[in-house]
Amino acid sequence: MSSAPALPDAPSTLRGFADVQAFAAADMAAVNMLIRTRLASDVVLINQIGEHIIGGGGKRLRPMLHLLAARACGYTGDHHVPLAALIEFIHTSTLLHDDVVDESDLRRGRKTANALWGNAASVLVGDFLYSRSFQMMVELDSMEVMRILADTTNRIAEGEVLQLLNIGNPDTTERAYLDVIERKTAVLFAAATRLGAVLAGLSRDQQDALAQYGLDLGYAFQIADDVLDYTSDADTLGKNIGDDLAEGKPTLPVIHAITHGTPEQSASLRRAIQSGGLDSLDNIVAAIHDSGAIAYAQSLAHRYAASAKAALDVLPPSPARDALALLADYAIDRTS
Repeated sequence: MSSAPALPDAPSTLRGFADVQAFAAADMAAVNMLIRTRLASDVVLINQIGEHIIGGGGKRLRPMLHLLAARACGYTGDHHVPLAALIEFIHTSTLLHDDVVDESDLRRGRKTANALWGNAASVLVGDFLYSRSFQMMVELDSMEVMRILADTTNRIAEGEVLQLLNIGNPDTTERAYLDVIERKTAVLFAAATRLGAVLAGLSRDQQDALAQYGLDLGYAFQIADDVLDYTSDADTLGKNIGDDLAEGKPTLPVIHAITHGTPEQSASLRRAIQSGGLDSLDNIVAAIHDSGAIAYAQSLAHRYAASAKAALDVLPPSPARDALALLADYAIDRTS
C-alpha cells in the first residue's frame, strides 16, 4: 500500500467543524475510497444496504478521530487508513443493529435500512460489516490492534444489552446511564484515538491519555446528543423528536428531571418511560426544561469536553492536536 496523503498545513486558526473536515480531507478521501472498495460483495443485497447506510451522509467522526490522533501522535505511515475504515465498519454495523432493536424508521433524515429491507436483512448485513472489519484487522497483522478492537466490540455488545435492560425502567440511575454511554459510544471513540498512539509507537502513558481523550469525548458527544432530543427539531436532528422517550430510553435529561422535578412532573415522566407514550410530549419537554435537566446535562457534557482537551497535553503542539481539541468543543456545541 502506498503512503496516504499527508495532512495539509492547518489554517492559522481552526474555527469550526468544517475547518477540521477540510484539514483531514485528504486522509478521509483515502478512507472513503477504501470503505467503498471493501464494502463490495457479490451478494447484491449486501451492496444495496451497505451503500444505503454508508452513503447516507454522516460526519465519519470516528474514523476522522483516528486519522487526526495518528497524525497528532506523529505517525507517518499508512496503516491509519485501513484502521479508520474498519472503525467505520464497526460503527455502521452497530447502527444497523441499533435500528432493529429500537424499531427506528428514521436516521439522518432518511429511512432506516430495516424500514426499507426488513429486520432480518439489516441484522445480517450488520454481521457482514462486523466480519469484514475483522478481516481487515487480520490484514494489519498486529496482535495489539486486534486485541484493542476485539475488546472494544465486546464492550459495545455489552452496552447494547445494558441499554436493553434499562428500557422502560424509570428508576435508571445516572451511573447506569453513563455505563451504557461508556460501552455503546465512548469505547469506540477511545479505541480510535488510542490506536493512533499505538501506530505511532508512543508510551503506554501517552496511549492511555489518548484513550482518555476519546472516552471523555464520547461521553460529551452522547450527552449532548441526548440533550438535542429535547431541544432540536426533526429536520435538523435527522430523527423524530422524542424518539428516545418513545422507545422508553431513560436518558440523562429525563433521569435528572424525574429526580429534581415536581412530584407531578416526576410522575408524568415515569409514566412516559414505562409506557413509551408521547401523548403529552409538549408537557414532558416543558418539565425537562423547568427542572433544570437541560442545563445540568449540558454542564456535564462541558466538563467531559474540558477533560478530553486536558488529556491532549501529553502531545506536543501541532495542527492535528488543535483539530482534536476543536472536536471536543464541536461535540457540545453542535445542533445535529
